[in-house]
Amino acid sequence: MEAQPSYKEFCLVNGKVITPNQVVYPGGIYVRGEYIEQVFAMGEVDIPETVPQIDVNGAWLVPGFIDMHVHGGGGGDFMDAKRDSLVAMARSHAQGGTTTIIPTTLTSSHSDLMSALDAFAEVRDSITCGARLWGVHLEGPYFSYEQRGAQDPRHLKNPHPAEYLEMLDKYPFIMRVSAAPELPGALEFGRELRKRGIVAAIGHSDATYDDVLAAVDAGYSHVTHLYSGMAGVRRVNCYRVAGAVESGLLLDELTVEVIADGKHLPAALLKLAYKCKGSRGMAVCSDALAPAGMGEGTHVLGSGEGGQEIVVEEGVAWLPDKSAFAGSVVTGNALIRTMVELAGVPLQEAIKMATITPARILGIDHLAGSLDRGKYADITVLGEDLSVLKTIVGGRQVYTA
Repeated sequence: MEAQPSYKEFCLVNGKVITPNQVVYPGGIYVRGEYIEQVFAMGEVDIPETVPQIDVNGAWLVPGFIDMHVHGGGGGDFMDAKRDSLVAMARSHAQGGTTTIIPTTLTSSHSDLMSALDAFAEVRDSITCGARLWGVHLEGPYFSYEQRGAQDPRHLKNPHPAEYLEMLDKYPFIMRVSAAPELPGALEFGRELRKRGIVAAIGHSDATYDDVLAAVDAGYSHVTHLYSGMAGVRRVNCYRVAGAVESGLLLDELTVEVIADGKHLPAALLKLAYKCKGSRGMAVCSDALAPAGMGEGTHVLGSGEGGQEIVVEEGVAWLPDKSAFAGSVVTGNALIRTMVELAGVPLQEAIKMATITPARILGIDHLAGSLDRGKYADITVLGEDLSVLKTIVGGRQVYTA
């Protein structure tokens, strides 16, 4: 049995409920089946005696976290192209309070990429032991060599319709794609993504401000892990030219995500991004790798056969020579803690950056991202120290501390 038993209906009671606009305390949530039936203040609703009640004793009741950029967790890597790896990811991120993950690919050979997508198509709906697998994020292979970071340089290329149209036609669960818009063919690619309702994101890019303006016109609407793997201001023929970083902060047409593990970005840059974009324009993500939720040591980034060695030390994953970070090893509640404790963001605003904002970016806010009647009962119960006490996905309790 992958999933824990769940009630057909139940109530969480005596909690501090964070709704889109207020905190209801003492409050509760009535769950019926997969969905939220009602959010209420205690004493204002008569709960039938037949409905089980779970007393959370003053804990925070918040929307389940949505991590829109996840490579792995619990020892599993999406590029393994195995059911067990996706199960490990779903379980480990649920322990951090995440109720939806968007498994993310890496720059790889075409055959390895197809294998990962085929595996997702086969098992996505049957994994019910942890976080929901809503769709896929293609990170690469259409990236700048100069801004490749930990992306495998052997497989970097320019976008070609003959390749990407086949993928987009075959795998309708692709929700977002990251690419460098300055590459030949990348603007046409952005237009195709926009036409299909897929989020086109600027990532691992050496773009200038003018490149980004052209990208926005072509359909790019998001920035992948702001500051990481992208050019900032630089001199061209003695003149200073803004890069993708400044463009992401400046342009209201662009939303951004940041890796809020407390390692990739210092407090000052997190504060600057929040000041420029606010909780509506800025999402937090983990960019978590397979070692997330595990110990330090040597691991492999990507598939076991074609992957790259990485080292986990000091709470973050590095390339072996420590020339760059390879990704993070945190899960959902750590992102909230970073924004609250390191960046000084109010808890309610930090919660938005992990819930309704990524839901809106992905176009799933009609079903997830906030505690509203009729939405999925994706709920995280947090202690005062922001530890995860319980994770509920579609009314199913998948993790209890």
